[in-house]
Amino acid sequence: MPTAAAVVRALGPIDARSIARDSMLRWLVAAPIAYALAFRWGVPVLRSWLDERYGFDLAPHYPLLASFLVLITPALVGAVVGFLLLDQRDDRTLTALQVTPLTVEGYLAYRIAVPMVVSVPVMMASIAISDLATMGVVATFAAAAQAAPTAPLFALFAAAFASNKVQGFALLKGVGVLSWPPVVAWFVASPWQVAFGLDPLYWPLKVFWMIEAGEPRVWLHFLAGLAYQSLLIALLVRRFKTVMTR
Repeated sequence: MPTAAAVVRALGPIDARSIARDSMLRWLVAAPIAYALAFRWGVPVLRSWLDERYGFDLAPHYPLLASFLVLITPALVGAVVGFLLLDQRDDRTLTALQVTPLTVEGYLAYRIAVPMVVSVPVMMASIAISDLATMGVVATFAAAAQAAPTAPLFALFAAAFASNKVQGFALLKGVGVLSWPPVVAWFVASPWQVAFGLDPLYWPLKVFWMIEAGEPRVWLHFLAGLAYQSLLIALLVRRFKTVMTR
């Protein structure tokens, strides 16, 4: 079986070319930074307007606004990988892999690891650019690392249940409804927030809010979220393997 570095050297350029020639994928790659810039320039204007018009101070809710980037960044990275998976499945690239030294498990490991690795620095950059959270580099890294597994969740969900990119886009758009319960959790008292834990997107936001607020025992939520996300990834990998063998 090829080494991890060999897999990246083999598949990385193929992915880069696929993204470069697809305008939608190019936009998805650039979108997290674009959103961060919009927040950096737009939120202060919105805060001034709300304060002058309604006497409402938006500043205490900055962590809630910043958590949008925690949700959207891995989702967009995962969408890119999901569309690449669908393209390669349609092109029978995945079937061809079965006669190469690269195993299906190695390919899936690459597809799971890459969006996680990519989403961490992109999310850290987005949070820093938005200037909505007062977190150090280590704390921002921890928050981004907890959110990173949601990227392969989105990718595998699209690849496991969609027949083509059009269906994949519709599925990912529909699954966006999962982003609302964690946002609602912001307004719910802490002991009751655990009820939102069935939503895998809750855990990254909870960890982000706890780190930003300097709350203790954040590591419990960090580990619980990783365990739950890992279980869902394993289930989606199993489903994707079933789809591949049809």
